Amino acid sequence: MKDAPRPSRVVYSTRTGRVCPKCGWPEADCRCSSQMNAAAEAPVPAKITARLGIEKRGSGKIVTVIDGLPANRDFLETLARELKKSCGSGGKVRGLTPERGQIPTSSGQVPRSPSVEIQGDHRERMREMLQRKGWVVKG
Repeated sequence: MKDAPRPSRVVYSTRTGRVCPKCGWPEADCRCSSQMNAAAEAPVPAKITARLGIEKRGSGKIVTVIDGLPANRDFLETLARELKKSCGSGGKVRGLTPERGQIPTSSGQVPRSPSVEIQGDHRERMREMLQRKGWVVKG
């Protein structure tokens, strides 16, 4: 028994070059999640230098920010979970996905460097935790 013919799709075009298999756009202009995920999986270096600081939101609330982290989604989510649990407060990972008002570059990357935000002023506790991990902490 013969299989039904499969519909053809463009894999490479001399006009546009490589084509994204998910969205069908040229790879250079691809805006689907496959490009953003590939950009978000940078390797985790052996030595990490983190910048620690606080920001005051418009509502008057203070947020502790850890900047200068590698752009690896799994690493950042694990770190945020660990910090939130030890500090007993909420927080989130910022800078891996486009946020309101932020326009990604043509390569699909977000211009902001990834960071972890924890609600409240927990600089001293976080400094100790990150130094125990062997990181260099500035700020």
